[in-house]
Amino acid sequence: MSTPVAIAFAETDLEAVAGAAGRIAVLVDAEGKLDPGARRVNRLTRGALARFTDSEAFAGMKTAEIVTLAWPAGLAAEAVDVVRLDRKASQADARRAGAELAKRQGKADVLLLAGSHPRAADIAFGFALRAYSFDAHRTAEPVVPGAVKVMVAKPEETAAQAGPMAALAEGVFFTRDLVNEPANVLTTDDFAGRLAAMQELGLDVEILEEDELKTLGLRALLAVGQGSESPSKVVVMRWNGGAADQAPLALVGKGVVFDTGGISIKPAQGMEEMTMDMGGAAVVAGVMRTLALRKAKANVVGVVGLVENMPDGRAQRPGDIVRSMKGDTIEVINTDAEGRLVLADVLWYTQDRFKPAGVIDLATLTGAIIVALGNANAGVYSNDDGFCADFLKAAATEGEGAWRMPLGESYDKLIKSRLADIKNSAGRPAGSITAAQFLQRFVAPGTPWIHLDIAGVAMVQDETVLAPKGATGWGVLALDRLVADRFEA
Repeated sequence: MSTPVAIAFAETDLEAVAGAAGRIAVLVDAEGKLDPGARRVNRLTRGALARFTDSEAFAGMKTAEIVTLAWPAGLAAEAVDVVRLDRKASQADARRAGAELAKRQGKADVLLLAGSHPRAADIAFGFALRAYSFDAHRTAEPVVPGAVKVMVAKPEETAAQAGPMAALAEGVFFTRDLVNEPANVLTTDDFAGRLAAMQELGLDVEILEEDELKTLGLRALLAVGQGSESPSKVVVMRWNGGAADQAPLALVGKGVVFDTGGISIKPAQGMEEMTMDMGGAAVVAGVMRTLALRKAKANVVGVVGLVENMPDGRAQRPGDIVRSMKGDTIEVINTDAEGRLVLADVLWYTQDRFKPAGVIDLATLTGAIIVALGNANAGVYSNDDGFCADFLKAAATEGEGAWRMPLGESYDKLIKSRLADIKNSAGRPAGSITAAQFLQRFVAPGTPWIHLDIAGVAMVQDETVLAPKGATGWGVLALDRLVADRFEA
C-alpha cells in the first residue's frame, strides 16, 4: 500500500532555520505581515522576503498561491516558498496551500514555518494528500521525498489535531491504490484478501464465497460474474465502536474489478479505464480503514460485492431473466448495466442481515452522470431529505463535490419490463436517474437511503487540488465526516 508522507510537528526553533536544507516555506497574510519565522528568514536573506512582499507580484497573488525565491543568500536551503495565506483562511484554502507545497517538494526536505497559524494541521493534511504517487508497477527507482517538518508554536496541540487527518489520509490512499490497480493484479481474490488483512486494525471481516451466495439467493450478483474465471464474492467489514444496541450505518459498494460490458461489450477505446469500476467498493474500504484507524465511536458495516463482468460461453445474455435475493425478477436488457444487479442483491442482503439505521451505496454506475455533472460532482439520490442534507453538508465541509438529483415515480415506467418485474436498463434518457430508481426498488420501506453515482469523480484525467491524475479517493472524507457528525456526535 502507498504510505502517506510522515509529517513531524516540532516547536519553532528559529536558530535552526539558517542551516535547514531543502525547501523552507513561510506563510504571509494578504497585508504582507511577517510572523517570527518569516522575519527570521527575511533577516537571513538580507531583506529579500520583505522586498518581495512589498512588490506588485505579491499583491497579485491569490489565496494559497505560492511564489518561490530560489537559491536565497544567507540560507542553506535551495528555495523559500512564500505562501499567501491569511490567519482566517478556510479549511479548503489551507489544504490547497499544503497541496501546492507538496507539488514542489521533489526529493528535497521541507521545513514549514507555520508558527501559530490555526490551520497548520490542515496545511499538513493537504500536503499529505497531494504527495500521493502510485509507483507499484514502475521498474525505475521511485523518487523518495525528503523529510517534512512543520514548526509550530504548540506542536502537541497541532499533532493532536492532525491525528485523525493522518487516519483519513491512509484511508484515501488505500482507496486510490485499489482504484489504480490493474485488473490482472486486483482480482476478486486479491481484493478480498486486502480487505481481510484489515482485521489487523480491529475490523471484523467476513468473506462470502459463491456457494454461500447461491444459498442466500444473490442470483442477480452471481449472474454478472458467471462469465469470469474470477469467483464472485461478497465481503462484509464491521466496525463496532458505538453502543452495543446502536443500529449501524451501512455502506454498500459496487466492486466490479473489470467491466468489459459482458455480451453487450463496450467499445475498445477507453475500456482500459474499466479497472476503476470497483471504485464504490474501494471507497467503502477506505472509509472502513479510516474508522478503524481513528477508533470511531460508531457502528458501521461496509459490504461490497466483488465480481468481474466478462464475455464467455457461460456469461449472462441480453434477454435473460434473473431472480434477485429480494425475490423480484429482472430482465437483463443490457449486460453492461451490471452494477445495479450487483447492488440490488448486496443492498437487500445488508438490510436483511443488519437492519441498519441508514444505507449509503456507492458505485461508478453510469456514464450518464458524467454527461450531467462532469467530473466536479457526484450524483446524489435519496429517499430521506434529512439524511441527504447531512451528507451534502459533510461533502461541502470536506470540499468533495456532490449534487442532489431527482427521483420520482414517473421514471418507473421507463424500467418496466414486458416479461419480468423490472428491467435493468431503459437506454439513454435519464440514464443515471433510472439506475437510481432501479436501486430504490431494493431499499426496504422506512430505511433512509442515499445512492452516490461516482462515475465522474472516482478517477479523473487531470489532477485535482488534492490528487494527481488518476484515482481521487473521492468520498472517503465526506463519509468519514458524516459518521463523525451524525453517528458519533
